[in-house]
Amino acid sequence: MSESKFQLVGIGELLWDCFEDKRKPGGAPANVGFHVNQLGMHATIVSSLGADALGDELRGFMEEHGLDTTQIQSDQEHPTSTVSIKMVRADHPQYTIHENVAWDHIKFNDKLRAECEKADILCYGTLAQRSAVSRQTIQECVAAAKNAIKIFDVNLRPPYYDRQTVEASLKTCNIAKFNDEESEVLSGMLELPLPNLETFAESMLKRYGLDAVCITKGGDGSLVMTASESATAPSPSITVADTVGAGDAFTAALSFAQLHRWSAKATATFANQIAGRVASEFGAMPRIDRNVIEELIESAKDL
Repeated sequence: MSESKFQLVGIGELLWDCFEDKRKPGGAPANVGFHVNQLGMHATIVSSLGADALGDELRGFMEEHGLDTTQIQSDQEHPTSTVSIKMVRADHPQYTIHENVAWDHIKFNDKLRAECEKADILCYGTLAQRSAVSRQTIQECVAAAKNAIKIFDVNLRPPYYDRQTVEASLKTCNIAKFNDEESEVLSGMLELPLPNLETFAESMLKRYGLDAVCITKGGDGSLVMTASESATAPSPSITVADTVGAGDAFTAALSFAQLHRWSAKATATFANQIAGRVASEFGAMPRIDRNVIEELIESAKDL
C-alpha cells in the first residue's frame, strides 16, 4: 500500500496522562499521530516539552514508536505537562489539566512553516488554544497548510474553550469532529438548533462551509455527513478498559479514510473499529497488530 507517502501534522498538547496507579503518554495530537503512524502514514508532532526528565522520557517514547519529533520544542522555563485522570467509570474519565506548561508556549518559526506547507492533513483542537502563544501558532500553522485537509477535533475541556476560538477554528477547517455530548454544548454556544444529530450536522456544514462533520456517539457508533452523503455505523462490541484516546484514534482513522477518498459509510465503520480497539485497552496509545489493521481496512474500504 502507498499510504506512507501521506503526511499528518498534529499540533497541540503533548503530556503524561496520570492515572491513579500509573502514567501513560498522551495529548490529543500526539494520540492521533501515534495511531496514524500505526496505519502506515507519517506523523509529525508539533508541541513543546519541558527540559526535564518527564520531557526526555516522553520524547524518547515518541521516537521509539516511530513518530517524527523534529517539531517538538524544548522549553527551559515551563515544565512538561501532566494531566491527572480519575476514572469515575471506564467510559467517563475526569481530567485535571494543569496550567502554564510547555505546550502553552509553542512558538511558530520558519521550520514549522515549512513542515505545515508539505502536510496532507493538519489536525488541531481547542485545548492548546487556551494560551495566546500557542493559539497564534496554531492559526499560523493553519494558514501555512494551504494544501492540507484541516481537521478540527473540537475536544472541549472545560473551562478551556470559548465561542470565539471555536468559531475561528470552524471557519478555517475542512472537517469538524466532536462527540454527541459536545454537540449539546456547541448547540448552545453557536445558537444552532439540535432536534437531532443529523440536522445539527447539516446546519454546521452549511454555516461554516465544511466538507464533513463527524460526530461520535460512544457505544452507539458515529455519524459522518458530507454535502453529498450521510452515514451512520455501529460501535464494535467490546469490553471497555478506558475511553482515554479513543476519540483521537477515531480522528486518526478518519484522516486515513479521507486521504483515501472513502465513502461516509466506510469512514464511519473503519473509524469506529479503530476507536473500539483503543477503548478495549488501557491508555491512549495501545499497539494494534498490523494484520488486524489490514483486515479492518479490507473489510471497510469498499462500503
